[in-house]
Amino acid sequence: MIIREYEPADCEHLTKLFYGTVHTINAKDYSHEQLNVWATNKIDLEVWNKSLSEHYTVVAVENNIIVGFGDIDKSGYLDRLYVHKDYQRQGIATAICDKLEQAVKVNKIITHASITAKPFFEQRSFKVVKEQQVERNGIALTNYVMEKQIR
Repeated sequence: MIIREYEPADCEHLTKLFYGTVHTINAKDYSHEQLNVWATNKIDLEVWNKSLSEHYTVVAVENNIIVGFGDIDKSGYLDRLYVHKDYQRQGIATAICDKLEQAVKVNKIITHASITAKPFFEQRSFKVVKEQQVERNGIALTNYVMEKQIR
């Protein structure tokens, strides 16, 4: 597996990976209605590319297939971390997180973890700050503000 920096040509692949992962892996913890407002069919590639380009974003590639990605901003906010639905539990998210955590010069990293991702982040020494309800198009989604001291 290779982990490399994001390129704008990756954007469409990443949005498809995001959609597929949310609608399969997260389906055990969220309703169909919640999944549809979290990962819609109407993803704005320009908005995604701008965000991914402004953050430190890495892409995991195996056999020329993008199998995961993650991004973090300069403040230490880990925004997205997704692994392709067919490549779960192979150490990809761990490798991506290791790279992201090493890239920032902050004392702590914060993320908003889904119910599904919470155990992964807990294994990485993240602590729950609070549980929260995020509203998207009138639908509530539960997630967790989590933080990890790194320096």
